[in-house]
Amino acid sequence: MSAGRYAPSPSGDLHVGNLRTAMLAWLFAAGSGRRLLLRYEDLDASRTVEGSAQRQLADMTALGITFDAEPLRQSQRQTIYDDAVAQLADRGLVYECYCTRREIQDAPRAPHAPPGAYPGTCRTLSAAEREQRRAHRAPALRLRSAVDEGAVYDHLLGEVRAAVDDLVLVRNDGAAAYHLAVVVDDHLTGVDQVVRAEDLADSAPRQAYLRRLLYGAQAAEQVQYAHVPLVVNAAGKRLAKRDGAVTLSELAGQGVSAEQVRDVLLESLGLPADTLEQALARFDPAGLPRAPWVWNPEVAAHSLNQGSMMSLDFTRQSRSQQSKGA
Repeated sequence: MSAGRYAPSPSGDLHVGNLRTAMLAWLFAAGSGRRLLLRYEDLDASRTVEGSAQRQLADMTALGITFDAEPLRQSQRQTIYDDAVAQLADRGLVYECYCTRREIQDAPRAPHAPPGAYPGTCRTLSAAEREQRRAHRAPALRLRSAVDEGAVYDHLLGEVRAAVDDLVLVRNDGAAAYHLAVVVDDHLTGVDQVVRAEDLADSAPRQAYLRRLLYGAQAAEQVQYAHVPLVVNAAGKRLAKRDGAVTLSELAGQGVSAEQVRDVLLESLGLPADTLEQALARFDPAGLPRAPWVWNPEVAAHSLNQGSMMSLDFTRQSRSQQSKGA
C-alpha cells in the first residue's frame, strides 16, 4: 500500500518548523489515501540524543499527528543497506574514496559544478593506488554515477533540477550514508510520497537517480514530491532551537498549549484552526502558501496567549516587512 513518511533525526526536540512539516506530511498522506510512516534517521550515533525520539512522537501526538505503523529506526537496518550496496557493486557502480572533506572542498572542479560536489578524485585510482591509500585511511564507498544532473517534478516547486555527482553510499566508518538509507527505506516500505522541507529539494534528483538504479525506472517515477516552505526566524534564517521558545515544551513553559500551537500552524497554512481531521476537509495542496513563514518566539508566545489570530497577524506582517527590506 502507498505511503508517505515523516523522517526526523532524533537529535533533540522538534521545533515548530519541524512540527509544521510533520503536519503537512500527515495532511498530504491522509488527503491522498496513503498511510503515514514514521522513520527515525539515527545513523549518526554522535547526534542521537537519548529520549528525543519518544519526546518527538509525544509532541506530534499532542498536535493530532498519527502514524500507521511502528516507527522504523535506520540504525537497525544496516544489513539491508549492505545488500543494496552489494547489488550496485556487482554492476561495477561502486568505488572506494579516500578523500577527506577538506580535500573535496579544495579540489579543482568544473566551473558549473555546485559547491561541495565530488570532483571524482578517486574514481580512476589503480589497484596499487587504492592499496597505498587504504593503508592511511579507511575508504568510503561512492556511487559511480553516469549522469551529471537530474530532475524531478515537485507539486509545489514544479521542476527541480540539480546536480547528481558520485554520492557517498557508505561512510568510512562503515555506516550507510544518508541518500542510500533514504532511498532503500522509502522503496522497501512503500513510500511513494515525499513531503519535507524546501531546503532538501536539491537532494530529490540524486535520490530519484539512485532509486532508478536500484529498483527500476517505474519505482523512481512513481514517487510524488512536495517540498514545503521553511519556517524562518525574524531575520529570515531557517528556524533553529537557539531562536528561543520554539518547541512545545518551551512554549508550554510560557503558558501556550499544544492545541494553540496546532491552531496557529494550521492558520499559517490557510486552514481553519481545529483538529487535523477538520482541517483535512479544507486541505488543498494547490492553495498552500509558497513563501517562508516567519516565527518570532517572543512575540508569538505572547500573542498565542491572547489568541492564535494575533500570532498569525504578526507572522504575516513580519514576512511583508522582510520582503520590503529585501
